[in-house]
Amino acid sequence: MLATINNIQVDLSKPIDISIPLTNTDANPIAWYLDKPKIEPVVIGDWVGKVSEGKSSTNFNNIQFNPHAHGTHTECLGHITRDFYSVNQSLKTFFFWAELISVEPESLVGDLVITKNQIEKALANKTPEALVIHTLPNLDSKKHTNYSHTNPPYLTEEAAVFIRESGIKHLLIDLPSVDKENDEGKLLAHKAFWNVKDIHHLNADARLDCTITEMIFVPNEIQDGSYLLNLQIASFENDASPSKPVLYAQL
Repeated sequence: MLATINNIQVDLSKPIDISIPLTNTDANPIAWYLDKPKIEPVVIGDWVGKVSEGKSSTNFNNIQFNPHAHGTHTECLGHITRDFYSVNQSLKTFFFWAELISVEPESLVGDLVITKNQIEKALANKTPEALVIHTLPNLDSKKHTNYSHTNPPYLTEEAAVFIRESGIKHLLIDLPSVDKENDEGKLLAHKAFWNVKDIHHLNADARLDCTITEMIFVPNEIQDGSYLLNLQIASFENDASPSKPVLYAQL
């Protein structure tokens, strides 16, 4: 099915799902020192909510997970503020023109980082609504990695400022965080992207309608370039929600 948006055609029958499914197996990616998610049937007395157990006509599971630690998720600035802000209230439209770029993090004082210069060069003066960062090398193991205590690559503060100043409102990345795993709570990239100057007293120009999506996975065969992004979230009144970002190639 073809759709035309701003005189650009996309084929809605060919979605490119860049989310990682949530499972209760050891194959599920994990961050922030948690165990894997739990998906278990409800048990009430001798009744088990699982058809294969023979006592239920339905499968009826409880699910326990953390959106930040257990897979693809989208977060709003409520992730770092004293006051409560919900991603379900912050994200009110769901289609955006996005630019997909590939970046190989650079070594900096023992860390691997994504720099302003790398992003500026890859964007080549384009100003999309959303930026999708695909880090190299791009291994399938990203879909199953336990990132805890591994010090993954992250964005420099300067890079996050550049993304904000470029007018990009939605940032998507295939890492567990845009910030360093152990940064003593500084969260420099988060704060720079959302323009949060004080987590206790939100400044008037903080970017309430902007989001960060982490732990995506972009297959190697998907080429850099411009795409239509459908950023889907579950309707959680929380700072973050599990999400399903989907790209559509321009025709």
